[in-house]
Amino acid sequence: MARALRHINYAIVFRILGWLLGIEALFMLMPGAVGLYYDEPDGWAFIIGAGATALSSVVLSACLRRSTRDMGKYEAFLLTALVWVVFSAFSVIPLMLCRNPMTVTDAFFESMSGFTTTGCTVASAVESFSHTVNFWRCLIQWIGGMGIILFTLAVIPMLNHSGGMQMFNAEVTGITHEKLRPRVSQTAKGLWGVYCILTIALVGLLWLSPMDLYQSACHAFSTMSTGGFSTYTDSLAHFHSTYADIVVLIFMFLGGTSFALIYKLLHGDRRPLWQNEIFRIYIGVILAVYLMILVSLLVTGRYSGWESLIVDPLFTVVSAITSTGLVVCDIEVWGSFGVALIFLLMFSGACAGSTSGGAKLDRMVVLVKHSSNEIYRCMRPNTICSVRLGGKIISPDIVSKVVAFICLYLMVMIVGGVLLTALGMPMLSAFLTSFNCVSNTSYGSGYELIPVAGKWCMSLLMLIGRLEIFTVLILFSRSFWTK
Repeated sequence: MARALRHINYAIVFRILGWLLGIEALFMLMPGAVGLYYDEPDGWAFIIGAGATALSSVVLSACLRRSTRDMGKYEAFLLTALVWVVFSAFSVIPLMLCRNPMTVTDAFFESMSGFTTTGCTVASAVESFSHTVNFWRCLIQWIGGMGIILFTLAVIPMLNHSGGMQMFNAEVTGITHEKLRPRVSQTAKGLWGVYCILTIALVGLLWLSPMDLYQSACHAFSTMSTGGFSTYTDSLAHFHSTYADIVVLIFMFLGGTSFALIYKLLHGDRRPLWQNEIFRIYIGVILAVYLMILVSLLVTGRYSGWESLIVDPLFTVVSAITSTGLVVCDIEVWGSFGVALIFLLMFSGACAGSTSGGAKLDRMVVLVKHSSNEIYRCMRPNTICSVRLGGKIISPDIVSKVVAFICLYLMVMIVGGVLLTALGMPMLSAFLTSFNCVSNTSYGSGYELIPVAGKWCMSLLMLIGRLEIFTVLILFSRSFWTK
């Protein structure tokens, strides 16, 4: 017997998409202003793009019938996935109208890479982009870093009564989602407030380095979002500034920390920070990997000065675990051992509730503890073992979801790599590209060489990685669309 289609309230989904497009149109005016300041014709491309986006916003929000019921979990899942695609699609308009226009495929890939804070670029040399385009690339990373839906919840309080919690859970990363305030809109405002304060502070500190205000803003956007886009192909290494490297290192570390912990710290509550088990493990992993790389460099003699022993390895370790991808040195000279450690960090990621990519350290800790329990149960099968995190017992349902997440995470990477090999890419490059896209990391180059079909596939993988597998894959299940 055929199943009946599930009733989904598309009206409210498209109306909220309309409101969101209005916000994107306002953001597009910012690179437009940058283009006018630098007297670049690309500024007009973004002003035209803002106009087209605003017009679509009016059509979607005003011409659709009024919703007959509140948003439920199915509408929340659909909206959360759609908004990232729609934002990337409208970002294509100005990128195709610029002085050096991109193709539809390249513009969508670049936009999705930006919004998902992946940092992969189709440009062989980013210096070929204008000030306008580079500013937009960094800005969309900043928008996507804390989350488009989270920003929406902060500026549209009515969603607090219309599926706000479902959208919050669908977008925010991690095993469990902590509300800082009674209303989800208040939590969203608190998190975005912390994000903005840190970004402004970083802009000011970078302005004291060899960077001008424009460069400071672009790199502050990329750092706090742990995205990794830069205005130069050689990234932060271009500036040859130890001061800038250390400042960015500190703020990358903060970007990989749960913003809920930072929020509480800024409000005078220091206990959650020091008592948080994952935060302590986060620091421990960084120091342990840094010391291993340091010893390796000392033994092999692959260093050229104090910076290459102290700053460069620590910077690279933090950049990798937070999935930022900003670089200050060539890690290939470290040898296979150092590179392997960096890739392990890219897979694990930093703390849940941060802007970092990867599987998240919280899940890795739960997986290790659960595996340890199962090994123990092989010897004592009647023993009941619980997974504890931060002194609290993790329910078996959450543990099962973590195991399923890791399995799906690896399967998506493998499928992506196989698809790229089928399209003609060398096996190593194919699997590294798939790994980078799913983990939202941008180490390496050559993404402009991906076949056209491969770029669309990798755009999907970036979205799946950013929304942490389930939010996207659930849309491909039959049970989502039928009763």
